[in-house]
Amino acid sequence: MSEEITPLKYTATTCPYCGVGCGLNLVSKGNELVGVEPYKRSPINEGKLCPKGATCWESVQKPGRLTKPLIKKGDKFEEASWDEAIDLITKKFKEISDKFGPRALGFQTSCRTVNEDCYAFQKWARCAFKTNNVDNCARICHGPSVAGLSLSFGSGAATNPFEDVLNSDLIVMWGSNAVEAHPLAGRRVMQAKKKGIKIVVVDPRLSATARIADEWIRFNPSTHIALANSMMYWIIKEGLEDKEFIAKRTKGFEDLKKTVEKYADAEKIHGVPLEKVKAFAREYANAKNAVIIYCLGITELTTGTDNVRSMGNLALLTGNIGRPGVGVNPLRGQNNVQGACDMGAYPNVFSGYQAVAVPENRAKMEKLWFLKEGSLPDWYGVTLTEQINQCGDPIKAMYVLGLNPVVSYPDSNHVRASFDKLDFLVMQDIYWNESCEYADVVLPGTCFAEKDGTFTSGERRVNRVRKAVDGPGESKYDWEIIAMLAKKMDLKGFDWKTAKDVWDDMRAVTPGQFGVTYEKIEKPEAIHWPCPTIEHPGTPILHKEKFAAADGLGTMFGLEYKPPAEVADAEYPYTLMTGRCIFHYHTRTQTDRCAVLHYEVPENYVQINTQDAKELGIRQHEKIKVTSRRGESIAVARVSDDVAPKVLYMPMHFANGANNLTNTALDPLSKMPELKHCAVKVEKIKEA
Repeated sequence: MSEEITPLKYTATTCPYCGVGCGLNLVSKGNELVGVEPYKRSPINEGKLCPKGATCWESVQKPGRLTKPLIKKGDKFEEASWDEAIDLITKKFKEISDKFGPRALGFQTSCRTVNEDCYAFQKWARCAFKTNNVDNCARICHGPSVAGLSLSFGSGAATNPFEDVLNSDLIVMWGSNAVEAHPLAGRRVMQAKKKGIKIVVVDPRLSATARIADEWIRFNPSTHIALANSMMYWIIKEGLEDKEFIAKRTKGFEDLKKTVEKYADAEKIHGVPLEKVKAFAREYANAKNAVIIYCLGITELTTGTDNVRSMGNLALLTGNIGRPGVGVNPLRGQNNVQGACDMGAYPNVFSGYQAVAVPENRAKMEKLWFLKEGSLPDWYGVTLTEQINQCGDPIKAMYVLGLNPVVSYPDSNHVRASFDKLDFLVMQDIYWNESCEYADVVLPGTCFAEKDGTFTSGERRVNRVRKAVDGPGESKYDWEIIAMLAKKMDLKGFDWKTAKDVWDDMRAVTPGQFGVTYEKIEKPEAIHWPCPTIEHPGTPILHKEKFAAADGLGTMFGLEYKPPAEVADAEYPYTLMTGRCIFHYHTRTQTDRCAVLHYEVPENYVQINTQDAKELGIRQHEKIKVTSRRGESIAVARVSDDVAPKVLYMPMHFANGANNLTNTALDPLSKMPELKHCAVKVEKIKEA
């Protein structure tokens, strides 16, 4: 008698890595994942996947998954029941809140988990403890995009969809290495190149994206504003600005014009020859449809918000906004970095960017969340980076969902020391990571393959995530864990049974996404928000008729160049830049469990200029020591002219790597730390 064959099941879902939102099929056999297959119906990636997407199933069911709650007793973690863990967490958080008040608690959620988890998390923090100390890790990637684009256009999101680059005449990639960091968005750019659309890459490094460009403009690290101001000076000087658009749809032009007059020739700052600046300015202004695509090269600086506003200035000055083929589009680095912000996991807004400072917004939430009138706070909560600085005083307890701060936040030694000051720390994740060592309770959540929900991509497209297999052991849906905590505290409005229940809860309080129903996003095309009604088709392109600001106008700003917080000097003569590589994702909790990805990049490396390596006697692939004022890192030297002399580049992904070195100095507007720029020295290791 033949054995019964278990059939293969294909589950259409969304990739868990970058913010492009690629569709894919998870292939399972029973409760075991066995592979990934193309999902050709997705208009985003048309069945294509990058190395990370193609191997995303491998990290799900590897040894080491968290399967039961863990409680630290003495110096050891012991397995516990869910009841015991929930009782302890609610008891400790309530004790600390009652004794020290709502500012003594910190809540941080991931941009890698589903919208439903993020919404549930911030709702619980606000309902249970009346605190706005809620943030997500967009703070350390695209916080300046939310702030800067909101100031320029009234909405902190990408203006146009990815495929819209095929309608452009000129594509400007500024501070973006999409070919590695967002490969399927990079594919769209390569499709545009094949169509004859010119690509200009503006980057201090000869990246993989710069290699496919028609023109690469190398400039000095972190001098974006000086270069953009130079361009705008020559656009105005030669009368190439869009005068009609400026008059009808913008404000602030005179302020901008006055400021950029000081930047006619700023080569000494940005390093780009004057004639090249003029040619680039003319090319951008004269293009019928020009689009700016940017990423962390723009945002992860103490001038991050101003850098984003500079991109907005260029688009507004030339009328490149509000129609196909134009716009200002940040490439989001994580699968749900847009969504986590949309869901209100932010210290100054509820879901849909409804400001907590507005009394009407608080009153609405109090009513719909079954809270006492006047109970929700109006104050701007503490951001993610500032929460780390405030550990111990005033923040006594912290809850971290799906993050690994010890590796991913700047100045890892500072993060470790800060966690040691907390009275109580909860970590909720799928694998044990470096930050769990500092926790009092560790809870086992579920990953993208084990839950239903949604991710919102960088183009504001809300994509479905579908469960393919069960989570391991006693792990639970992350929103379910939050609901258990809320139930223990006798809170109303958390009696969800499914992810759809959580989503519908969010829709009920969020006007801009009320029309985004699960039924509408079952189709591969999904929906771009804003989508305010059930009948509304969604909004792929923003700002067509007017901007999202209260007065309907786009705002130009006169912005002065400011140097980075820390520049190279005699003691630390090199400038370190950081970024991503194609084979890894953030702290490698997932990607390093995929054999082929680990094989490609098994350890930390640093790019160093040929001349610098020669002067230091450093050979290709030998290990060297890189030191900043905050720490040191050992890395494999990659010697090339991809980086300029006295400039280094190190990927962000490795423990005891780049973030042992990076600077905690903050952008005053968005509180973004300066992850992209710090001063270091390089030493040859004798034994290497």
